[in-house]
Amino acid sequence: MAQTTKKQVIDKFKTHEGDTGSPEVQVALISQRIDNVASHLKSHSHDNHSRRGLLSMINKRRRLLHYLMRKAPDRYKDIIDKLGMAK
Repeated sequence: MAQTTKKQVIDKFKTHEGDTGSPEVQVALISQRIDNVASHLKSHSHDNHSRRGLLSMINKRRRLLHYLMRKAPDRYKDIIDKLGMAK
């Protein structure tokens, strides 16, 4: 995902007007933060505090995706395709 603002991500993944908390939006925002922290860690490999935060974000995204997979498989497939993630 290219460097985008939070508002742009919300506008792209919202399910209805005023939506900021649906699982799709949450997963997209967390994915953006994961990309930012991962790129930071490439140049600061000894930053273990950020690494711990990265693992926490990855686990939260995994839990949200698992929720979507159980409750709405079609929405799960959509978000996976839009973000270009492996299943």
